[in-house]
Amino acid sequence: MTAETPLRLRDLKAEYQELWNSCNIKPENLHLSQNIVAKIRLNRPRYEALQQKINVPWYFIAVIHNMESSLQFTRHLHNGDSLKQRTINVPKGRPIPPPINGWGVGYTWEESAIDALTLKDFNKVKDWSLAAQLWQIERYNGFGYRQYHPEVLTPYLWSGTNLYTKGKYTSDGKWDNEAVSAQIGVVALLKILIQEESLQILIA
Repeated sequence: MTAETPLRLRDLKAEYQELWNSCNIKPENLHLSQNIVAKIRLNRPRYEALQQKINVPWYFIAVIHNMESSLQFTRHLHNGDSLKQRTINVPKGRPIPPPINGWGVGYTWEESAIDALTLKDFNKVKDWSLAAQLWQIERYNGFGYRQYHPEVLTPYLWSGTNLYTKGKYTSDGKWDNEAVSAQIGVVALLKILIQEESLQILIA
């Protein structure tokens, strides 16, 4: 894989599927992964209510919520910044409209989440197959790993599994070969959610 690797879904679908098939949660990360999924399941009604508004799968929203905000409903889904003001980090200055309930209260998690998800046009997505979802989630976080460090699979997806060991961006644009992501990535959570919630996702 090189920096010139196409980033289109159609070019990467088979790769995502192969990685999924060869991926397992590391035994030492299983308990933490299960605990995170338990918290997600408790808040499923809230995620489902958002799904009804913008037609984005509830579990897709939930795993992004964990990666960006550690499942805190006081943080922007865009990047984990406080809902008391517009986002400070990338993407900066979101949402553009002021909070529905005023600045004294700040944004609700839902109005911020809708902005974050529609900003990436997730509300227009037609292909919700597993490989397509992984591509969309990597796109949400950015393709920096593929473009500049293709030797490392993005921990946003693969941390906590046998497919990730070390190497990560410690902040926007700052790379560390020896840094290890402490987060549990999206794939580990989806592996458990598919089983425990009997999710109907098209898997090749």
